[in-house]
This record gives sequence, structure tokens and C-alpha cells, in this order.
Amino acid sequence: MSDASISGCDIEFFWDPVCPFACITSRWVEDVAAQTGLLVDWRFISLRLLNKDKDYATEFAPEYEQGHTADLRFLRVAAIRADLGRAPMGSLVRAFGESYSDLTRDEARGVGIREHLSTDAHARAVLASAGVDPDYASALDDPSWDQELNAETELALSRTGRNVGTPIITFHRPDAPSVSFLGPVISRVPARAESVALWDAVTTLASFPGFAEIKRSMREVPQLPMLGGLSAEPAEEDWTGGHCRGHLASDRDEKAAT
Repeated sequence: MSDASISGCDIEFFWDPVCPFACITSRWVEDVAAQTGLLVDWRFISLRLLNKDKDYATEFAPEYEQGHTADLRFLRVAAIRADLGRAPMGSLVRAFGESYSDLTRDEARGVGIREHLSTDAHARAVLASAGVDPDYASALDDPSWDQELNAETELALSRTGRNVGTPIITFHRPDAPSVSFLGPVISRVPARAESVALWDAVTTLASFPGFAEIKRSMREVPQLPMLGGLSAEPAEEDWTGGHCRGHLASDRDEKAAT
């Protein structure tokens, strides 16, 4: 697989379907593109393949293996890009996000959202919403796509280094080398009037040759309907190593021992 992006694209967004932070950031990027005319190439990164050598029982919260597997299954479907080209990808990214993150908590419980993600019924509904033939859902269980997905995941990591998660964005600049970063990791979609201002701030940081990272582990809970929606005083969580502190079995065992 060639690592070439769309000729003349401004942004390469390496997208994994399930991560709520990637969902929020993708909506921000979509809004920025709509306001500025920037061209986005939606690419793939699989958390399941990225973490293929890890022990999910000890290194992740209990629900992560199920979520990351759902991520991989739908990315196989998204690899219809090989047939249809890149034009439908933005609609597919949006449709997948809407299919789970826009549900209320009660709606998510009602459909059993964790078990529903990346089933045949779910994939068909997402494809139909994106205006794509639902029969492409047959790729869910087709591991022949994994080589391409792994190659694209490795491409993203070759640009940032391996100690990152998602989303990963490559910024193409007209008068300077391209640069790639994890994030920005944001927990709410900016208001339309704020989107471009945030974009300008991020790209200003990215343009500095020595810039590597700005980070804090305290994050507000993602402000999505299924997680309670927007809150004037959102709860904060302490994140470490790609998960909320206290969610690993080892965290709970350590707490019990004290």
C-alpha cells in the first residue's frame, strides 16, 4: 500500500472509529474544513492492531478489548475506500460517530451499545446513513483487510513515534515540512465560532520546529450525549497510559490492598 495521501490535502486524520476523543476531534476538524475549505484525507489507525502484542487482561480496562475489536471490524468495512475512493470517507466517519456518540445514555443502554457496535446490523445502518451500499458490511469478518490497516497504523506511528494513541493528525504546511502529532485530544466539540481559533492555535504550535508536546492527565469526561451530554461543571478524570486511572484490574487490586 502506498503511503501517499490525497494530492494537495491539508490534513491527514488517522481515524479509529470507537475512541470518543477521536470522534470529538474529527467533528472539530470537519467543522474547520467546512469553514476554511481545508482538504481532509481520512485515514485509518486500528487500536486493536496497535495493541496486538499487549495483554488486555492486565494492561487495559475490562471493556477495552471489546471496543478495540469493534474498532478493527468496522475499519475493515471502511477499507471500501479501495473500491470507492476517498470521497465517501468523511460521510462514513460522521455516520459512525452519530451511530453511538449521539445516543443518550438511555438509548445506549436500550440497544446494548457495546455489544451492538460493529455487528452486521450496526455496520449496515452506518453504511446506509453514509450513502454507501450496506452490503459492504460483509467485510467485518474479513481479515484480508488487516494487512492494509496495519500498514496504515504503522505509517501513522512512523510519523509520531509509538508512545501515542489516537487521534493522530498530519498537518501539511505549504512552506514547511509536514508534521504529525497525537491530538489535539479535546473532550468537547468547540462552538462553531471557536473552531477556527482553536485550529489556528494548534497549527501555530505545530509550526514551531522544536514543539513536541503539551499535555495534562486530568481531562473532563467526554461531553457526548451517551456520556451525559454537555455539563456546566463536567466531572474530570485522571488518565494515564491510555486509560482512566483506577480502571485496570491492577489499579483495583492495589486499592484493595491499601
